[in-house]
Amino acid sequence: WAPQEKLLHEARLKAKAKRRLRRASSRDSARESLSEGPDPGPEPPGSPKGRAHDRRSRTGKGRGLPKKGGAGGKGVWGAPGVVYGYQEPDARDPNYDEVAQGDTVYATMVPELEEEELEKNVQPMVLEYFEHGDTSEVMELLRGLNLGGQRPAVAALAVALALEGKASHRELTSRLLAELVGPVVTPEDVAWAFDAMLRDLPDLILDAPEAPQV
Repeated sequence: WAPQEKLLHEARLKAKAKRRLRRASSRDSARESLSEGPDPGPEPPGSPKGRAHDRRSRTGKGRGLPKKGGAGGKGVWGAPGVVYGYQEPDARDPNYDEVAQGDTVYATMVPELEEEELEKNVQPMVLEYFEHGDTSEVMELLRGLNLGGQRPAVAALAVALALEGKASHRELTSRLLAELVGPVVTPEDVAWAFDAMLRDLPDLILDAPEAPQV
């Protein structure tokens, strides 16, 4: 080597040795500081600090399944079949709109009664009424149904059943219709029912021969 290259090489070796010495001394000082401090000892098995970073199974028998059955994480829909109850709107939600909230009213909606379902639902009520004679019970049951456009048919069905029954049944039906007008049906509904029965009188005679006189 040339004299200058030899001097430069020796300077590099000395600098490298000094760096090694400094790193070794810093590691020794760190070991001494740890050995001088108090020994905290092992964490108790039930301490929260000991469990904070422990990802092993608590029972020691991990099944290898995803957490929570693969549902319930952030930004997911949840497990299939889970039904969530009503939750109050959160003002901190980014989609929260104070104006759109208003006075929200929650109610149970009953679908309107179909024509084919009328006889199945109303006929047992009238037949039981012929036994107990309690008009208030019938009114309460009819209020639970969304009669809609089937209100006139209720009066017609009650009269048709009375025609096939006894004189006492006809008297009870008269009292029932009088109680139903207003709370459940309108006078127009009852008038429509009797007009329809007069038009269908030939068919009623087949089941109740005395229908015209009654």
